[in-house]
Amino acid sequence: PAADLGVVAAIASSFRNRAIDPSTVFIGEVGLTGEVRAVNQVEKRISECLRLGFRRVIIPEMSKSIRPKIKKDADIVMVSTVDQALSEALP
Repeated sequence: PAADLGVVAAIASSFRNRAIDPSTVFIGEVGLTGEVRAVNQVEKRISECLRLGFRRVIIPEMSKSIRPKIKKDADIVMVSTVDQALSEALP
């Protein structure tokens, strides 16, 4: 489920024939109505993404309790819907 948002973004990118910035990563579960839901261990996931070289992380808005150090190291974008995530990823 944590990869749902990334799969949706990849499909939209392909459909629109537009690339997503390669330094962007998506974390979140997607519901049937397009809402983006929180996932477990979001801080650990963000830390691992940073270690792998990603700098921009699009996560569920429900994940508000992110430590300041992680917020400082990453460009964190919080979204509540798939539409918001795609607007951020494919402007």
